[in-house]
Amino acid sequence: MPRFTVHVRDEWLTIPCKDATCSIKWLGFEALKRYIKNKPDNGGIEHIKDVCFAVRRCQGFGLLDNDDTIEDVLEDDDFVELDGNSLTSTDLVNLGKGLYKIKLAPEAEEKVVQSRELLDTIVKENKGLGSPLSPERTRMLLALRINVLAKGHSGVSLETLHSMIQAFNASCLSYVPEKGTGLALINGTQMITSLGAEAVERAEAIARQADIIAALTLEVLKGTTKAFDSDIHELRPHPGQKEVALRFRSLLDSDHHPSEIAESHRFCDRVQDAYTMRCCPQVHGIVNDTIEFVKKIINTEINSATDNPMVFAERGETISGGNFHGEYPAKALDYLAIGVHELASISERRIERLCNPSLSELPAFLVNEGGLNSGFMIAHCTAAALVSENKVLCHPSSIDSLSTSAATEDHVSMGGWAARKALRVVEHVEQVLAIELLAACQGIEFLRPLRTTTPLEKVYDLVRAAVKPWIKDRFMAPDIEAVHRLLVDQKVWNIAGPYIEKYCMEYIPESRPSSPTAFALDPPLSPRKRVRLE
Repeated sequence: MPRFTVHVRDEWLTIPCKDATCSIKWLGFEALKRYIKNKPDNGGIEHIKDVCFAVRRCQGFGLLDNDDTIEDVLEDDDFVELDGNSLTSTDLVNLGKGLYKIKLAPEAEEKVVQSRELLDTIVKENKGLGSPLSPERTRMLLALRINVLAKGHSGVSLETLHSMIQAFNASCLSYVPEKGTGLALINGTQMITSLGAEAVERAEAIARQADIIAALTLEVLKGTTKAFDSDIHELRPHPGQKEVALRFRSLLDSDHHPSEIAESHRFCDRVQDAYTMRCCPQVHGIVNDTIEFVKKIINTEINSATDNPMVFAERGETISGGNFHGEYPAKALDYLAIGVHELASISERRIERLCNPSLSELPAFLVNEGGLNSGFMIAHCTAAALVSENKVLCHPSSIDSLSTSAATEDHVSMGGWAARKALRVVEHVEQVLAIELLAACQGIEFLRPLRTTTPLEKVYDLVRAAVKPWIKDRFMAPDIEAVHRLLVDQKVWNIAGPYIEKYCMEYIPESRPSSPTAFALDPPLSPRKRVRLE
């Protein structure tokens, strides 16, 4: 019997379907029935027949017609095939979000069977401590463990592996404590690596959107684009630095995108801007290169066998080794935290310039009637607090080690903490940049009717669709969270990215980044069977 996984108000529900000719509307109502079944207040739904809802595919959010039949629009092809060698951090994050199901490659099945013939005992599980991982992160952990077991060097039985796949595909998830490692079916570095994959993917997304936000701030502060001249960056040709400068040119090039704001101060007597504006290619650039380095480590780790002992069916023996040691992902994730933090550090300084009238030529704290309204004063304090907290979180965890297991485990990586704090640093960076984006858009209000470049106006429109201008004081947390969500969902990149790509293709094709995914706006696959109910 086919099953369909439906997302309702942050909950995943598995709906069995005997007849695939049933309508999407039927699927929606069945999901709602299951959703309210165990809710004390019926989930706030009084009469289910009166509920209006929309059903969308999870990825791309394509709207499904309620009258369509399930078999016509939800085909059974939303699988990622795992073989232990080709899983990427992007695939893993998408699996964590529930966008795909898993199936095992035939050659992986053969290796698993051969390996199991040498091993007939399974290491007993230990219990960990702390709050459980979220469903998304538990799903990533399970997917990654399946991929490692698929390499066929762990000695797990094929039946057990298929059971794990069935559990994943049915969203039947274990309680996994976030502290401590746990053993048995989550042995190795999968805990570290799965959280690290999320951290590096989110870091990559916020890093490229940071360039767009900084470009908008530069426009509001009436900065110059001379510091992004390509000849300057050819003299210090770090890949990340060159790419950031290229993005700034693509967003601010006055010949390509006329800006009334830029034209208004074309003949000003300012010689150069503050470091936080003109040094963006150098500061943001090393963050890009750091993320690329860490991503290579994580993707290698994703497809590595990290069990102990290792089972070599072709040699007919098992060998104890040290592949379980988490030093590689731990060191890489400490490096990621240090690198990506700098985006928040420099962003907070730009927020200061936006809020300080002696530096911005704008009203104090970006609000009129400053005696009655505090404007962005508290938002700036929030950004400063997040940056300060990051400074502590960026202290490397992998330089520590405590001996356990009667001195057998006498050097450990502390990689679990490295991964968890890297994720927290990335989230803080996202929030600081959300505040900067809010502040930059507020600054635009005081420069009207002048307009900035076309792509940056599109970004402004995106923000204004979610958050109103700041006229008088109100509770700001919902505004910050709304813009934070735009960044997490990569909406800012999806709006401005095509303009960056078009500029590269039309003006300087030889400078287009060599990576085929440098300007990818969405993952290449479209899931069919996972749906979202709104």
